[in-house]
Amino acid sequence: MRRILVFAMLTVGLLLAVQAYAADSTPVGTWTQVDDATGKPKSIIEITQQPDGTLQAVVKQVLFSKDGTHPVCDQCTGERHNKPVDGMVVMWGVKQDGDTWDGGQILDPGNGKIYKVKLTLQDGGQKLDVRGYIGIPMLGRTQTWLRKAD
Repeated sequence: MRRILVFAMLTVGLLLAVQAYAADSTPVGTWTQVDDATGKPKSIIEITQQPDGTLQAVVKQVLFSKDGTHPVCDQCTGERHNKPVDGMVVMWGVKQDGDTWDGGQILDPGNGKIYKVKLTLQDGGQKLDVRGYIGIPMLGRTQTWLRKAD
């Protein structure tokens, strides 16, 4: 009986470990966007997988902005112009390509510009390098987002 109990406990432990690893092997989840210049948390962003398999990111909460905690995208064009950044879709169309995710676009609500985007997980899935670029990835800028504990 004791062997069965030990085996069951080990099996459950292994399953939980595999589940935790799987959750951290994809950008899907909640992230803290960190300001490049100050190193301070800027916003909370949630990345979700869409029915077509692509990833999308939504700003859940702006923590800090030069325009206060409820800024609008006054530099955006089209349907996003003067809309609240909270709740805004800022990344879309991202697909997995081996160990990276790319092929999508990302919006910088600070300047209203849209860039191509490439995502790379770091530190066992606890950090996400988000590279926005024009043309080729070498012509861009990388921000590191931190995975938020559930």
